[in-house]
Amino acid sequence: MSRDQPSANGGRIARDRVADALRARIASGELQPGDSLPTQKALMDEFDVERGVVRKALDLLKREQLLADVGRGSPPTVAEPTAHREEAPPLTAGVELAERLDTAFQATHVTLDAFSLTTETLNQAIAPTLMAIAAGRPAPRSVTCRVMVPSPDAHLALPLLVDDPTDPRPLRRLDRLVELHARSFAHALQYLRERGGVEELSIEVRGVPLTPTTKLYVLNGTEALTGFYEVVPNRVPAPTGDENMDIYDVLGVDTSLFRHSSAHDARDRHEAAYVDSAKRWFESAWQKIAKPYPGIPPTL
Repeated sequence: MSRDQPSANGGRIARDRVADALRARIASGELQPGDSLPTQKALMDEFDVERGVVRKALDLLKREQLLADVGRGSPPTVAEPTAHREEAPPLTAGVELAERLDTAFQATHVTLDAFSLTTETLNQAIAPTLMAIAAGRPAPRSVTCRVMVPSPDAHLALPLLVDDPTDPRPLRRLDRLVELHARSFAHALQYLRERGGVEELSIEVRGVPLTPTTKLYVLNGTEALTGFYEVVPNRVPAPTGDENMDIYDVLGVDTSLFRHSSAHDARDRHEAAYVDSAKRWFESAWQKIAKPYPGIPPTL
């Protein structure tokens, strides 16, 4: 296997392979707080990767606040336990989701389960990854996506007209946005298969009779990203286009996303439990109350 390439057994990128090994040594106590890591040259030789890969792995662990003194000319040291450090703030949905999708799509087999009001944030976040693959980056062998959005016939609590909550126009506008963004997402992924990059592609959109108050993305079965929708006043065009409406809306692009990972459950069992719970919730809704979204047939 050439350096800095996805591995054959599961497709984990080289940076994550190095970071995972070091993270495991810290979690097990093999590396204690204050201990120095091996030199970059030693890590390059151990994992058969380029120096840039080692640096990216160290930067990732620094961002997770597992390392200290990164980039000061000598090997970094293991940081003090999280309880004694200030937590890094969560990133906005558009930024965090884009970064995690880019990593997820470097696996050989990609799975994505998403539940949101629309797929607008998902469309924006996945665009850089699709562009990178279209420009020549290796594509996954298979991609399986399941998307849940509100059903067009559901009576949703939001959005609603400020002066007349019974006015159906905000919901009619939402239905059009849901279908527009869902179709756009499906077409973007189909483009990858048409270019010959993805051998197996499955995309299905289903509607559920629920008003989303949170958004959820489960990536490759090992990572869950969640964020809360905030109710905000918004002025939008009416479906007829001849006037504006003042509505109570829910906007998700700039909300914070919180990441939970089960890839390192030895470090935090609560993380693994959270991911498993998110997966079970999605599966239960998908199998029991979700129905195929009208006009968007599955892509298989």
